[in-house]
This record gives sequence, C-alpha cells and structure tokens, in this order.
Amino acid sequence: MTQLSRYCAECSEERLFEQFHAEPASCPDGPDGDCPEWGCTSCGEAFIVGVPVPRGAGRDASSDRATRAA
Repeated sequence: MTQLSRYCAECSEERLFEQFHAEPASCPDGPDGDCPEWGCTSCGEAFIVGVPVPRGAGRDASSDRATRAA
C-alpha cells in the first residue's frame, strides 16, 4: 500500500496518509486504476488528488462558439 506524510486538517498535524486500494491499479474510480483518494491513518480524514477539471470550466461559453459577421 502506498503511503505519504501530509498535514491532516482533522488532526491538526502531520500524519501518515495511505491510498485505500491495496492492489496497484485496482481503483474503480480512476480510468487507469490509479486511486485519487488518500486517507489519514489516524482519523480517516480523506483528500482527493488529480481530479480532472471539466472541459470549458472557467471560460466564457461564448468563446467556444464560432461567430460570423453579417
């Protein structure tokens, strides 16, 4: 199981975090099987990394449309 040390907001200090899926590339939530979820081994607080941004997020929708002059 993969582990890393990060600040845990729930514990208010550095804690060990681990991925929830023990088998490499076995996560059903990621298209490549890599798990984006990490949980604090002390309290269970979780965070997600690598969440994809929807296409067009933060842009004006009209910029995606072609416009023609009359």
